[in-house]
Amino acid sequence: MQIILLEKVVNLGNLGEVVKVKDGYARNFLIPQRKARRATTAAVAEFEVKRAELEKIAAAKLAASQAQGEKLTGQTVQVSQKSGVDGRLFGSVTNADIAAALTKQGFAVEKAQVRLPTGPLKTTGEHVVSVSLHTDVVIEVTISVVGEQA
Repeated sequence: MQIILLEKVVNLGNLGEVVKVKDGYARNFLIPQRKARRATTAAVAEFEVKRAELEKIAAAKLAASQAQGEKLTGQTVQVSQKSGVDGRLFGSVTNADIAAALTKQGFAVEKAQVRLPTGPLKTTGEHVVSVSLHTDVVIEVTISVVGEQA
């Protein structure tokens, strides 16, 4: 299916590019998320009229993400979880827990933006995770997992 990208999509393209993707990816993800439209001749003409406005909106989102990234860079977030004597957690610290802790500190972060490359954190101590605020803004945050004795 030919689609027009309405914003930058990782590993696919930038705003305004006409790309060919699988039908299911377009129908189930890109179009419902308002990241793309079908590339009909009418849609292409309508997009060219709105291009400047969409580019301005995309630039504003990028600037806001960069400003939030500046504030968030170097932050240490403390998360407490029940643990055993040896420092292993009974549960684990997931991206939802980290997003909730960041939101408590005043940063609007969704759980999908928190990247845990090695999976959920299962031990106490300090761990570095990345937070993707925008496709071009990825920062690293230190998570300090503190164990509560059960």
